[in-house]
Amino acid sequence: MSEVTRTVAAMATRTASRRTAGYRCSECGWSAVKWVGRCGECQAWGSVAEVGDAPARTTAATAVTPAPPIGEVDLTRAAARPTGVGEFDRVLGGGLVPGSVVLVAGEPGVGKSTLLLDVAARAAREGAAVLYVSGEESAAQVRGRAERIDAIAATLYLAAETDLATVLGHVEARSPDLLVVDSVQTVASAEIEGQAGNVSQVREVAASLIRAAKQRGMAVLLVGHVTKDGSIAGPRVLEHLVDVVVQFEGDRHSRLRLVRAVKNRFGPTDEVGCFDLSDVGIVGLPDPSGLFLTRRDLAVAGTCVTVTLEGRRPLVAEVQALVAPSTLPSPRRTSSGLDAARLAMIIAVLDKRAGAPVGSRDIFAATVGGVRLTEPAADLAIVCAVASSVIDRPLATDVIALGEVGLAGEVRRVTGLQRRLAEAARLGFRHALVPPGSLDGGAALPDGIRTHEVADVPRAIEAMGRLAGPRPTDTHAVASV
Repeated sequence: MSEVTRTVAAMATRTASRRTAGYRCSECGWSAVKWVGRCGECQAWGSVAEVGDAPARTTAATAVTPAPPIGEVDLTRAAARPTGVGEFDRVLGGGLVPGSVVLVAGEPGVGKSTLLLDVAARAAREGAAVLYVSGEESAAQVRGRAERIDAIAATLYLAAETDLATVLGHVEARSPDLLVVDSVQTVASAEIEGQAGNVSQVREVAASLIRAAKQRGMAVLLVGHVTKDGSIAGPRVLEHLVDVVVQFEGDRHSRLRLVRAVKNRFGPTDEVGCFDLSDVGIVGLPDPSGLFLTRRDLAVAGTCVTVTLEGRRPLVAEVQALVAPSTLPSPRRTSSGLDAARLAMIIAVLDKRAGAPVGSRDIFAATVGGVRLTEPAADLAIVCAVASSVIDRPLATDVIALGEVGLAGEVRRVTGLQRRLAEAARLGFRHALVPPGSLDGGAALPDGIRTHEVADVPRAIEAMGRLAGPRPTDTHAVASV
């Protein structure tokens, strides 16, 4: 063999080696062709190590039963079974589908474990075999919570384990219809490097549990942690693998909890479940609107009621505002339950477009009951609440305000107006401030409610004054106060 031939053969060998050998991060699985001290994906130091050559593999065709026509597929296998918790079933699309995997995410202490323990107990009382795996608490702690919320059932089995193989062994021994894992970040596989909770471990644990769910027709509920910004912790592929992703929301200082579906292969993603979390457990709230209202028998300046849509569900909520003289060079702007940036924008619109004397005053705005209003449809209610506090005149107790406010001071249309008005009429409200042209489609108004169209902020304030009853002398607009 000539020298040139040997050189070419050596270069080919090195090229093949570079194609098959490489380096991989033990934390997230990121790969590279050469060693680096820091992972390019998860930014972990010292986690990149060399891996062996990957053997070449070929996939041969396997003899299978011919695929049936789509019209002959059995639909009963995808039928949802109610959990017994109506608000949770609403979010899931009717209940749990056998073989489905549901990821329930939320901040610590928001009530995820309490809700799932209640769901597990209700399923067990209906005759299902349920296995509850706790990786964060001991069996005694879970038993204590179960007694407190009355979640003891004969076919509800409890295991405190963090090893994936042991968890799968419990599944093999009990053959449950429902498996609850609290949480997926605490379970680890001995075959994967790294600590429990890292990206590689979470991916392997989730994949193994999903495989078991599909093979056995077993529904699985996984509890997931969230990061500081509120997103689900772990690899993004986890959300793609599971069938349903449910977000558990709520202020820890409030009893109200909201459950909404972020992803749902079996139902809509615009449904919201409402729960009341207390010392005796978590209870669904089929009609939660009363939680967000104060007593309506006495009108108070600085308050206004609106109707927000959480998914397809209308919720009546109250906005409160307090405007007071400021002794500071920079007046305070404090909000609770409202978007601070949107509140600042509305204050600027009131100052510029309506001449309201708010620039040099302290303004505090909040919602009642811990509800958080983020949709623009609540803008007009904030305008009315602030203006009411400025002129120190209350709105009538049967008035609501619906509309988005633009920077030019115009009031824009909102979606779902019919549903919002119907909910307000059901609760006894008789007047509604709405954007112009909202009912051009010819839709009939709900019985007992009357709309007042307001094109901009000054006209909204004038209508607010008319609905408040007789006004003091020379109070045609807020600018004159």
